[in-house]
Amino acid sequence: MKYVMSDLHGEYDKYLAMLEKIHFGDDDELFILGDVVDRGSKPVEILQDMSMRHNVYPIIGNHDQMAIDVLSWLLDEINEQNLYRNINNESMYSYMVWQMNRAQTTIEGFQRLPQEERLILLDYMREFAPYEVVSAGGKTFILVHAGLGDSNQFDRNKPLDHYTVKELAFVRFNYNREYFGGDTYIVTGHTPTISFTGKAEIYHSHNNINIDCGAVFTGGALACLCLDNMQEFYVR
Repeated sequence: MKYVMSDLHGEYDKYLAMLEKIHFGDDDELFILGDVVDRGSKPVEILQDMSMRHNVYPIIGNHDQMAIDVLSWLLDEINEQNLYRNINNESMYSYMVWQMNRAQTTIEGFQRLPQEERLILLDYMREFAPYEVVSAGGKTFILVHAGLGDSNQFDRNKPLDHYTVKELAFVRFNYNREYFGGDTYIVTGHTPTISFTGKAEIYHSHNNINIDCGAVFTGGALACLCLDNMQEFYVR
């Protein structure tokens, strides 16, 4: 079976509980639509677990990208040769923005690791895909963290590999617009459903599916969707 989750945000215990709930096995596939890190208490533990599974496919989220941008220089040994290369106005601004988005648990998690393990995990994060296209249950699913960029500029003839990470991982989605129709569905996270429906439930509209049910927030849930039969699972 093919499953999707999103916006784990360090909720390691909920992540493990969900794997148990769906009886996730070696013959299954799990696509995680980004924002593995930040906010919750155990983002690094989730990354470590994901990296050891051959059938878990991560997609980049905005929090993951912010982490990569900062950790790429933060994990370097600072010396006279790389001081001004690593620490400048741009890098400090990126660090400040990431901290404002509750990066501390991710930073602390990386600090607890030996340097070699830090670099291995960072390399793993750099391999997160920008999107995935999956066929299941007679449908085609475009899996992406945030959406397909500015809806006012959307062109259905634009190839997916022409989108930037900013468009795919940062720009919020218009769920009231039908982008492709037919048997093609866009599955996203990024915007918690509780923020616009008041319910920690998967949201369906115009062939758009939002599976971010605010796992890290009070009253939220970690959601998982089986693409083969559209069954929904929740850990609260």
